Amino acid sequence: MHSIIIFLMLAFQNLTPEALKHAEAGLELQKQGKQGEAITEFRKVAELMPDLAAAHVNLGQAIMQGGDFNGAIAPLKKALELNPELIGAHQMLGYSLLAAGYATEAIPHLEKIQAVDALGVAQLKAGRYADAIGNFQAALKKRPGDPDLLYYLGRAAGLLSRDTFGELKTLQPDSARAHQILAETYAVMHNAVGAEKEFVEAIRQRPTTPGIRLELAELYVSAGKWDLAEEQFRMESELQPGDGEAAFRLGNARLQQGKIKDARRALAHADNVAPGVPDTLYLLGKAAGLDDDPKAAEKAWQELLTLDKTGPLAAQAHFGLANLYRQRGNAALADAELKEFQRLQKAK
Repeated sequence: MHSIIIFLMLAFQNLTPEALKHAEAGLELQKQGKQGEAITEFRKVAELMPDLAAAHVNLGQAIMQGGDFNGAIAPLKKALELNPELIGAHQMLGYSLLAAGYATEAIPHLEKIQAVDALGVAQLKAGRYADAIGNFQAALKKRPGDPDLLYYLGRAAGLLSRDTFGELKTLQPDSARAHQILAETYAVMHNAVGAEKEFVEAIRQRPTTPGIRLELAELYVSAGKWDLAEEQFRMESELQPGDGEAAFRLGNARLQQGKIKDARRALAHADNVAPGVPDTLYLLGKAAGLDDDPKAAEKAWQELLTLDKTGPLAAQAHFGLANLYRQRGNAALADAELKEFQRLQKAK
């Protein structure tokens, strides 16, 4: 709330001549940038008019402007004791309490004014992570892409996840999910042996749980063990035939091992259950080309280029088409595709 608005509130509430004199002096000092002296004048107004809520609001606001959030708390609390409906006082008190480290105490005031961004921060600091996540998401709808909100949302989600996983490991230390969490932790720490052991145990306990085999397979991929990865991707794909990601990864694993026809089948299935995915279309075209099926390769890459015109996959599709057209003897089309490939490479 701007200081002049507060001053007008004071003026309309029958200030005594002496109080009015101090209020005017404080306002003038604020204009001159003499915040400390202004606070002294506003404090005298509050002392002369102790039952006037607006006087305490004005003092609290002046103290806030001076950067002393902790010092602003007492007069703002006094203002709300006198008039609990002052929204401006709730706003300033909520922010002051939060800035001074009293997150839990700030929450009801920030709820009152529906300041979802600051409320989320207060809830995060108070350990109310689920509530904080909801408010950060609401704030992001108003300010999409805001880096601070994204940071706080990620932090709240991470802390909630940590606490939830911690509770799981405490209550069910030998459960499949506990082994899965431990495996993921080992994987982050680059302990492949420990991660594999824990993933295998999680799968042993719950062989039909989706997702665990994908994680184990990716562990094998990072170690270059494509045959082992293929087996896990295959079982995951059988477990979830409608999961395009599992089918795509199975196709990629087979392609890496030169199993071209098997790769095409898996990639075609991935494209069928999840159509319009550039990664799938690129590999589908690549596998078709290796399988001596240039029409199918051309179809896949052309479809990719309707979805992605500027990315790395688009560049590779143009390069593949250039080679394909050159093999056909169509130099003009081959040159055009090669120029597009070179243009995209330069634009990186």
